[in-house]
Amino acid sequence: MACSSEPRLDPAAHARSLDCVHCGLCLPTCPTWQVTQLETESPRGRILLMRALAEGRVADPAAIRPFLDHCLDCRACETTCPSGVHYGELLEATRAEYERCAPQRGVKAWLVRTLLWHVVARQPRLRAAIALLRHAERSGLLRLAARLGLAPRSVPRIPPRRDRRPLPTGLHLPPPGVRRRSVRVALFTGCVMEPLFGHVHRAMLQVLLANGFEVTVPATQRCCGALLVHSGRPDRARQLAQQNVAAFADCDVVVDDAAGCGCTLGEYDRLLGDDAGAQFARKRRDVMAFLHAEGLSATPAECRARAAYDDPCHLCHGQGVRLQPRALLAQVPGLELVAHARPEECCGSAGIYHLLHGELATAIGRRKAETLVAADVDLVLTGNPGCMIQIDNHLRALGHPRPVRHPVELLVPAP
Repeated sequence: MACSSEPRLDPAAHARSLDCVHCGLCLPTCPTWQVTQLETESPRGRILLMRALAEGRVADPAAIRPFLDHCLDCRACETTCPSGVHYGELLEATRAEYERCAPQRGVKAWLVRTLLWHVVARQPRLRAAIALLRHAERSGLLRLAARLGLAPRSVPRIPPRRDRRPLPTGLHLPPPGVRRRSVRVALFTGCVMEPLFGHVHRAMLQVLLANGFEVTVPATQRCCGALLVHSGRPDRARQLAQQNVAAFADCDVVVDDAAGCGCTLGEYDRLLGDDAGAQFARKRRDVMAFLHAEGLSATPAECRARAAYDDPCHLCHGQGVRLQPRALLAQVPGLELVAHARPEECCGSAGIYHLLHGELATAIGRRKAETLVAADVDLVLTGNPGCMIQIDNHLRALGHPRPVRHPVELLVPAP
């Protein structure tokens, strides 16, 4: 669409906004509305703002952008919406239009764009950047930079590296025992997940092999593009998506262990708008959903603990995966699953949201941590890297540190 001097939504996005009947059922599920109680910080209010933008009734488009930027895109509103409004699509279209016609200026905006495309989307650079951040954290330089205003005060604790060697790409491993069936399973490793939680990838690989699946790790795969889509750069994300479609062309199933990545991978049909994207989206699976559908043939190792499973937003709301992880965890010997009050509420991480909107993210994260503390559990299980970091940091801030692990780690069989 040609860009005018002001951002305007295309007719298709405007038509989607008309599906909202303004019933307000989405309000109690919206994390920003829960904190602020402001209509403009709710899905209903934001849709009205986006509709006004589309119809040219906004005198200053820049004035409404902060309310749209405050949205975490958790999609909880989609779960509760009786009209089936695809709010995430509408928000992403609006953000893309802002980036095309009225991109934010200043050092902070430039830094975000540069980091997302030139660092996060390039695995070697991201690994080096995270290594530098770990050094800055250990030496105290990160705290000093935050006090001087050179870094966000909300920078979370960086998880310690549990395996310094990256997961080798180009792997093609047959199962050590009986092969379940002729299914070529390929692992999606993503960008942030590997350098921060590479041990989760290794657990996923171990579980798949132990349960009789042939596994490959394509060498030419790239970042999924989720952070670029959420920040209004679908053009950049499409470049990564096209490379991923080619990288995974020869496999039957693509499995991932990060809810945010998985949600974007599963929407390549919409992002690319072609048959190749649709075919990729159909064969992509969250690892817990895939294992639940296929069934476990290897018994997980015993884990005697009380655990709370917390639903990542882009797994439960974005992909509709809720019961499968719990059903698999119920098969872990000795594990007691404990319910808590807000399992499907956002934790406030939302990619880099907690770095850009620290005050709101902190308020949202504290609510989540308080419910987990009240559950009185030994460990917390969740399936997304940002959620793992956010929940860990807020449990520590409340003085109740607990191990936060990915559920696939508990499915590894005993040696």
